Amino acid sequence: MSTYGEAVVVPPLALAWVRRQLDAGERIVGSDVLHGGITAEMRRLTIRTRDGGTRRLVLRSFVERSHVEHAEDALNREADALTGLAATDVPAPGLVAVDPTAAHCEYPSLLMTHLPGRTVLTDAGLENRVHRLARRLVAIHALRPAVRPPEFTALTTADTVVTPQCADAAVWAAAIDVIRRPRPSYEGRFLHRDFQPGNVLFDVASADPARARITGVVDWASVSWGPADLDVAHCSAVLALLHGPAWGLRFSRAYEEADGVLAATESERLYWRVRDALACSEEVPQVVRPWREAGRLELTARVVEERLDAYVVALMGGALR
Repeated sequence: MSTYGEAVVVPPLALAWVRRQLDAGERIVGSDVLHGGITAEMRRLTIRTRDGGTRRLVLRSFVERSHVEHAEDALNREADALTGLAATDVPAPGLVAVDPTAAHCEYPSLLMTHLPGRTVLTDAGLENRVHRLARRLVAIHALRPAVRPPEFTALTTADTVVTPQCADAAVWAAAIDVIRRPRPSYEGRFLHRDFQPGNVLFDVASADPARARITGVVDWASVSWGPADLDVAHCSAVLALLHGPAWGLRFSRAYEEADGVLAATESERLYWRVRDALACSEEVPQVVRPWREAGRLELTARVVEERLDAYVVALMGGALR
C-alpha cells in the first residue's frame, strides 16, 4: 500500500471533488500511484499549503467493475471506521471525505490523510515485526466502538476451495471437512478483517530493522464484528505465504504472548485457522502480484501454493493424529 510508482493523472471529476475538500489557498501539485492494493486504485496527492509547505492525501477509488458493486458498503465501512479510530491511539488515516456512490467522482472514492512509513515484506527483522503486529492487533481488538460494524462474513465454502496441484490431497480433504462443521460460538470483537503485513506501515528510517516501529494501519474497508481468531488466522496465513509456514504458526503464539485471547478449545481455533488458510487458496494470483511488485520476485504462484500446502499440513498435523 505504500510502494510509490509513476506520476499519474487524476480523473477530472475526482480532481474537482478533491479540490473542494482543500483549505483556502491550497492546491494539488503532484500525484503518484501507491502500489500494493488489490481491490482499489490508490493515488498519493501532494498538496501545496497556503504557507508554502506541503502535505499529502490519499485518494482511494474502486475502478474495476467486479469491485464497484461492493464499493458503497466498503467505503461506508471505512469512513465509519476512520471516524471512530480518530479518538483512539490506533495509527489510522484521518477521513477527509467520502463519495461511496460516485455522486461526484468518476468512481466510488474516499479521500484520507497520508501516513508516514512503508510496508515491509522482507525477512529481515521479521521476529520484531511479528511481535509488534501482534501487540497492535490486540489493541485493535480491545476497541469498543459506540456503533458496532456489521457482522463478519466468510465467503469461502467447501465447494469454493481451490486445492493446489502440489497439495497433499488427503490432508486438504480433511481440512475442507473442518469448515463443513457448524461455526463455533464466539465472543465478538472489533475486527480489521484484513490485518496483515501489506496493510501495516513501519518506520524504516533506522538502519536496524529490528527497531522498526508501526506508524500506521491502513485499509479499513472490511472492518467487521466477529471472533478475534479470524483476524489472527488471516495474519497468520499471510505470514505463512510471505515468509514460510513456521511464521504463520508463530503469529498466533505472539498474539497470546501479547495478552490476546483466542478461542477456548483447540478444535475451535483450528476451525478459524483452517477457514482462512483455505480462503487463501482462492486468491493466490491476486496476492502474488503486489508482492512481486514490492520486490519479492521469488514468490511465484507455484512457490506460494507450496507454502500454503505446507501451512495447511502443519495446521492439520495434530487433528490427523
